[in-house]
Amino acid sequence: MTLPHSPAAQLQADVDGALPVHADPAVLDADALANLSQLDPTGANRLMRRVFTTYRSSMTRLLSQLAQARAQADPAGQRLVAHTLKSSSASVGALALSQLCGDAEKALREGRLDAVPALLDQLVAEAARVDAAVLQLLADE
Repeated sequence: MTLPHSPAAQLQADVDGALPVHADPAVLDADALANLSQLDPTGANRLMRRVFTTYRSSMTRLLSQLAQARAQADPAGQRLVAHTLKSSSASVGALALSQLCGDAEKALREGRLDAVPALLDQLVAEAARVDAAVLQLLADE
């Protein structure tokens, strides 16, 4: 999976104004999106754009850190990434990704290292789905 290295600049150039609140419900939770939208109902402050641009940038950085931690067989680094991505994903409605992060974090905390590679592979795959959904949300404006 390849995420853009400067999503904020790309998205800022491509999309202006408020964002609609519709996306693939299998990837982004509609209730979470509605709650975010209500914080800036007119879209005048472009809160949704800023939140999702920041989220994509953070996710790109965290997935890079995860790849490095996996390459170095660093369970503590993997656990930190899973924990951090779990919280931010839940806040933007990427609930399946948040759950996978929680599962990976728990397996790492409990020392069930045999389960970790498959969980991290699922996490990375779901992150790609979330990224595509966020891009679609931004483009659907």
